[in-house]
Amino acid sequence: MNQLLSIVVPIYNEENLIPESLPAIFNLPINKEVIVINDGSNDNTPILLEKLKHQYNFTLINQRKNQGKGAAVKRGLEEIKGDYFIICDADLEYSPQDISRLFLEMNKITDEKVVIYGSRFKNKLNFSFHYLINHFLTTLTNILFKSKLTDMETCFKLIPASALKKINLSGKRFEIEPEITARLLKAQYKIIEFPISYSRRGYKEGKKITAKDGILAVTTLIKEKFKK
Repeated sequence: MNQLLSIVVPIYNEENLIPESLPAIFNLPINKEVIVINDGSNDNTPILLEKLKHQYNFTLINQRKNQGKGAAVKRGLEEIKGDYFIICDADLEYSPQDISRLFLEMNKITDEKVVIYGSRFKNKLNFSFHYLINHFLTTLTNILFKSKLTDMETCFKLIPASALKKINLSGKRFEIEPEITARLLKAQYKIIEFPISYSRRGYKEGKKITAKDGILAVTTLIKEKFKK
């Protein structure tokens, strides 16, 4: 069966990276559609995206105002036609090549209630501050929802499109990640993790997630636990 994967790419002010990161996604040798959401960028990102439109086949959605990653993702998900979807940031922290590998693993699975996560920490030890925060959020997820995850916050969540109606996303910023996981687990989806590569960038390189988003992730998980 020739399954179609929808790759949703939210972008905000990534003029230095998209000339490299987006072609790596566009050139993936899988059956895919790519949906790029320009979330109100005010640098040269819009100009570069228009240039790329002349070279590659992808859907481009321009939002006039920056609304946050969650809002951009939800807008992109309104356009998907694939059997599955995955979110891929355009910041080169994650390797697009891992998408092909995860999609290959998904094509081996016949259970419609299975989700595949690309884990940055499976079989890896990394005692950086970034790792410890992620480990805390993942542990909290495991306690609240009785799961056994190693990387709840991973961007690479390969999900059946049919799950969208059940998880009904509402997050506007980075809290969309814990929201997705919590709602999948509450809907009795089985999450299978595979290790992926990861190259973390710092704030000088344009990283946008902050301590405030970590606090929001905690409150989101607790809220989802007790939400009916």
